[in-house]
Amino acid sequence: MLWDIFCRVVDNFGDIGVCWRLSADLAVRGHHVRLWVDDASALAWMAPGALAGHWSGVQVLDWAASHNAEFVATLPLANVWVEGFGCEIAPEFIAACARPACANGINDLKNPVWINLEYLSAEAYVERCHGLPSPVLHGPAKGRVKYFFYPGFTPRTGGLLREPDLLQRQQTFTRTDQRSAWLQQHGIHWQGERLVSLFCYEPPALTALLHHLAQQPEPTRLLVTSGRATVAVHAAIAHKNSLEPSWNVRESLSFSYLSRLSQTDFDHLLWACDLNCVRGEDSLVRALWANKPLVWQIYPQHDNAHHDKLNAFLGLLQGDASLQQFHTVWNGLADPGAMLPSPLPHLTQWQQTVQRVRGRLLGMDDLAAGLNAFVQKKR
Repeated sequence: MLWDIFCRVVDNFGDIGVCWRLSADLAVRGHHVRLWVDDASALAWMAPGALAGHWSGVQVLDWAASHNAEFVATLPLANVWVEGFGCEIAPEFIAACARPACANGINDLKNPVWINLEYLSAEAYVERCHGLPSPVLHGPAKGRVKYFFYPGFTPRTGGLLREPDLLQRQQTFTRTDQRSAWLQQHGIHWQGERLVSLFCYEPPALTALLHHLAQQPEPTRLLVTSGRATVAVHAAIAHKNSLEPSWNVRESLSFSYLSRLSQTDFDHLLWACDLNCVRGEDSLVRALWANKPLVWQIYPQHDNAHHDKLNAFLGLLQGDASLQQFHTVWNGLADPGAMLPSPLPHLTQWQQTVQRVRGRLLGMDDLAAGLNAFVQKKR
């Protein structure tokens, strides 16, 4: 089928990351995708070749062009429209494409199936709202229906993004010497020390984590992603040095600062590490597939709505007390002075938790397959 996927970049590139990953996944399965995005700059490093049209099956288009009715009218009509994270398709685009609705308002083959792809959450409302219709009451598509589609962690949701060859690629990486080669390629002179990835915002307990890692007899190397994580680590180190200059005198903790990674290399980072600290939605899903102990920093919201979202995810994990406590302190839900448990003694239990959840998720349909089946049913 031909898919139009719409994406507006808000911040931190999570929205374009998910929309691109979905577009590329659909293309691998034989579909054709037009990705309309208002800021495609991140694709230059996230998916090299995408902007130049070198990604088979995916065409990246400027969001502004969707407002040009004359241009839109020259394009083949898509079978599916996907609004990523509640962004709204331009009325000009709809007017140029939409056919009148059937008398009963049901979509037919002349009209695209219209999907509102929502945010990922483990909260109970996701199962209740997944797949529900939303009648269009005004505008050029009046009388049409769009549908809510929720990614999720249970069979009654839309599932999670997972490419058909993901497990095979992961097994190849872990069964060969690709780990060492990948680390060397990125300037990391690995000597067998424990590897911890850090992709975060500004976690309140970052300084405490650095302190824990520096106190261990076994050396640890922190692989710090570019952007906010690098800035946060530099600030934490400066704070520690001002208060306690000898905190890492044994150099048990070393640092490697990474340049921006493509989505493929981000997966490699997670597969290479012994503990992954991730943030947002897309990286959480990739960390679950990586099958390694993980720590998640949820995107903070001003009204603290992320508290319920985090607690729902922790309920899904059903990890031990140390995992629950670490997440609570790491995300600032507990008193900043609360004790942050050192993750290192608990890594075995944390990995068992991830393995259990991952095994159950692998038994579900992935997001692209679920979307395809849903669209076929509605058509």
